[in-house]
Amino acid sequence: TSSAEAHAKQRQLAKERKASKPNADIIERSKKIWERLRRKSHVPLDERKRLIAELFDIITGQVRDFVFKHDSVRVVQCALKYGNLEQRRMIAEELRGEMRQLVESRYGKFMVAKLVIEGDQAIRDLIVPEFYGHVKRLINHPEAGWIVDDIYRGVATSRQKAVMLREWYGTEFALANRDGGVGGSANSEETADLKSILEKNPEKRKPILEFTLQMINSLLQKKMTGFTMLHDAMLQYFLVLTSGSEEQTAFLDLLKADIETKAEAKDSTDASGGGDLFRNLSFTKSGSRLVCLALAHGSAKDRKIILRCFKNHVEMMARDQHAFKVVVTALEVPDDTRMTGKGILHELLGANIENEEQRHGWLEQMVCDGCARIPVLYTLGVRAKWLLNDEDKAVIDEVLDIRTTTSKKAPDVRRTELVEYLAQPLLDLVCKKTESLAQSTVGCLAMTEILFEAHTEGTTELREQAKHRVAELAQGDPSVEGNLGQNAAAGRMLKNLLLGGPFDLATRDVKLAEPTLRFADALFPVIEEHLVTWACGPSSFVVVALLESRDVPEEVKDTAVKRLVSGKKQIRDAAGTQEKRSSETSVENGKAKKKGKGSGKPEHGNAGAKILLQKI
Repeated sequence: TSSAEAHAKQRQLAKERKASKPNADIIERSKKIWERLRRKSHVPLDERKRLIAELFDIITGQVRDFVFKHDSVRVVQCALKYGNLEQRRMIAEELRGEMRQLVESRYGKFMVAKLVIEGDQAIRDLIVPEFYGHVKRLINHPEAGWIVDDIYRGVATSRQKAVMLREWYGTEFALANRDGGVGGSANSEETADLKSILEKNPEKRKPILEFTLQMINSLLQKKMTGFTMLHDAMLQYFLVLTSGSEEQTAFLDLLKADIETKAEAKDSTDASGGGDLFRNLSFTKSGSRLVCLALAHGSAKDRKIILRCFKNHVEMMARDQHAFKVVVTALEVPDDTRMTGKGILHELLGANIENEEQRHGWLEQMVCDGCARIPVLYTLGVRAKWLLNDEDKAVIDEVLDIRTTTSKKAPDVRRTELVEYLAQPLLDLVCKKTESLAQSTVGCLAMTEILFEAHTEGTTELREQAKHRVAELAQGDPSVEGNLGQNAAAGRMLKNLLLGGPFDLATRDVKLAEPTLRFADALFPVIEEHLVTWACGPSSFVVVALLESRDVPEEVKDTAVKRLVSGKKQIRDAAGTQEKRSSETSVENGKAKKKGKGSGKPEHGNAGAKILLQKI
C-alpha cells in the first residue's frame, strides 16, 4: 500500500470517528455557521441575522454539549458575541452549575470570560457565586486561577469580593460560603477585613493567620504573584501583625526571598534579578500599600534590597495610579539619599537621556502627567491639596508616621539633599519649555511650584533666569486673543507667583518661599504699560496680588496704584456694579414683589476690578 493510500485511509477513519460521536451532525453544522460569521466584514447584515437565528436554533437546549469541546466552544462564544441580551442570559442559564468546571477547562475558561464581558450584572451575579467555597482550589488551579482573579478584580461587586477573600482565612469560611453562598445568600454584612474578624474572634487568631500564610506562600512558591486577590490577602495579613514582631519580620523576609542576592544573580538566567513579586504588588491598590509599608517598616538593608528590583521600572511606576505611591515612599523613607537620588530621581528625571531636547521633552511629560508629577513635586516639598487625593494622602501619611520610628534622618535634611538632584533639571526645564508648559493647567501648576521650591545654593542664577522667562510670557496687550492674560490657568500662576509662596491651610496665610522669589521685579516692568487692561480683564487678580502681596516692594505697589488711578473710569466700568432695573414691580400685602424672570439681578462685573476700586 502506498503512503498516499494509507493517509487517505487514516483521514477516512478520522471522519468516521467524528461522525460516530454524539451530536456530531449539529456540531458540524454550527461550525460551518461560525466559519461564515467570524468573517464579519464579509457577511451582509441581513445574512448575519439569519445565520445567528439559525445558530441559536441549533444550540438552544444543548449548550452544555458544546462548551467542553475545544472546537465547538468557539461556536457558543460566537453566539454570545452576536446574540442579544436575552439570548446571552439563556446561555448563562443553561450553564448554571457548570461555571466552576468551565473555568478549570483549558478552553471553557474563555467561554466564562466571554460571558462576563458580554453579559450584564444579572449574568455576572449568576457566575460569581458558583466560585464560593472553592476559591482555594480555583486560585491555585493552572487554568482557573487567572480567570477567577480577573473576575474578582474586574467585575465582582464589593460584597462578592469580600465573600471570596474571606476564604483565604480558613476552611470554615469556605464551608460557610459553600452552604450559603452559591445561591447568592451569603451574609452581605460579613466583612473581609481581617482585623475586624480577629477582634470578634481573638481565639482564632493563630489558625486563621497560619491558614492565610499557607495560602499566600503556596502562590508565592509557584511564582503566581500577579493576582489581585493575593495582594488583597497579603495586605490584610500584614495589617494585623504587630509592628516589630517576629511574625512581621518573618513575613518581610518571605517577600524579600523573591529577590535574588548578588551572588544568586550571577548564576541566574533571569536578567531581572527576581523581584517580580514587588513589581507586581506595586501596580495594585492593596499591593502598592503593602510595598509602601514594607519600605517604611524595613531596615536600611531591607530598603536597599527592595529598591534594587525597581531599577529600570521607575518611569512606568511613576505613571501608574497605584505604583506612584511606592516611588514617593522610596524617596521619603530611606536615609541614604545618594542611593535614592541616583537610583530613582535620575531615572525619574531622564538624566540618562543624552539629547537635551529629548530629555526636556521627557521631563515635561513627567511633570504634566497626573501621577508622575506627584513623586517629583512631593519630593520638592509641595503639599498642596490638589496634588494628592484623600485616599492616596492617607497612605503616604501612614508611611510618614511609621518613618518617625524607623528612619534616623530628619525630614528637612532629607528633602534638602534630594532637592540637590531636582533643582537644576527642573529649573532648566522651566527656562527651555516655558511657552509649552504655560499652555496647560498642570504645566502652570508645575512651573509655580518649581519656582517656589526648587532652589539650592548652586541654582540661584538659574532660578532668576526661570523667573524672568515666565514673566516674559505676559508681554503684549492682555485683551488680545491668545495673550497670556486670556488664559485662566496662566493668570492663576502669575497671581500665585506674585503672592510669593503657597497658601498654608493651617495659618490661612501665604507662606513665603525661602529665599523669597520677588517675582514682581521681573513681571511688573513687563505688564506696567498695560496694567489697567490687566485690571479690567479675566486675569484681574494678578493686579490684586500685585497690591496685596508681602513679596512685592512698596515702591512697585506705589507705581502700580498711580497707573491704576489714571484708568479708574475703565476699572469702574469693568466692575459693573449697577443693578439692572426691574421690568415691573407690584406691591402685595405691603411687600415689594418684582415681576419678570431674572429681573432685579445685579450685573456680574469683574470681581478683581471691584477689589481694586477699594484700593485706589
